[in-house]
Amino acid sequence: MPLPTPELKVDSVLPPPEINPIAAKLATSKDPTDRASARILAKYLDELMRVPGTNVRVGLDPILALIPGVGDTVASGAGVIILLDALRSGIPIPTFLRMALNMGFNFLIGLIPGAGALASVFFKSNSRNLKLLTVWQAGHRDTVKRSTLHFYLGIFILFALIVSLILIGWAFYTWVFYSLVQAMAHALGFGARA
Repeated sequence: MPLPTPELKVDSVLPPPEINPIAAKLATSKDPTDRASARILAKYLDELMRVPGTNVRVGLDPILALIPGVGDTVASGAGVIILLDALRSGIPIPTFLRMALNMGFNFLIGLIPGAGALASVFFKSNSRNLKLLTVWQAGHRDTVKRSTLHFYLGIFILFALIVSLILIGWAFYTWVFYSLVQAMAHALGFGARA
């Protein structure tokens, strides 16, 4: 014998939960110049908090740069999203190359322990790239073109840059490790000749 099921009455509908206004803007924006993801990344990577007593703003990029190699790779990986946003916007290749060089320079100076993190505080490659992107988009709002060839050329350049930076970082740290081992061997007398 089946059990009777009570009839449910709905008196009101609950409102949807609060939506993050930034996420809502990202989800509804059709404007190619509205790159909230690039703005959010640039803020978090370069200008998240102010150093007390100064006007200097610091983000996660210089903090991550304190971990040689790994931190810069993670921060540069996040910065790649700004470059991908630029490619999706149809930015010309010369401007894209300038943005890629900003990211590459930031990665390379970050390889130097300590000094790289300090330089990253003032260089702010992600904020520079966001500025290049927004300035270009503001002047070309009506002429944004979507070119598959252009997009894939940019992806190829970006991939080549990433591979080059990884190889340069690997070679740099291999050289540092080899130099340290040689110096230690020499200090212990293993490298001395009779």
